[in-house]
Amino acid sequence: MKGLLGLVVLVLDIIAILDCWKSQKTTGKKAIWIIVILVLPVVGLIAYFLLGKKQQ
Repeated sequence: MKGLLGLVVLVLDIIAILDCWKSQKTTGKKAIWIIVILVLPVVGLIAYFLLGKKQQ
């Protein structure tokens, strides 16, 4: 069960990173969001979809 949860988080992190990469944000903001998602996988993912998407 732990492995499945880890895989789900990994897939969602990749989706969030690709979404951020394709967004209209400046390069600096993209880099910051990607670092946050990589360093804090679950918290960064949630923060990006709640806060990062609204800035567009």
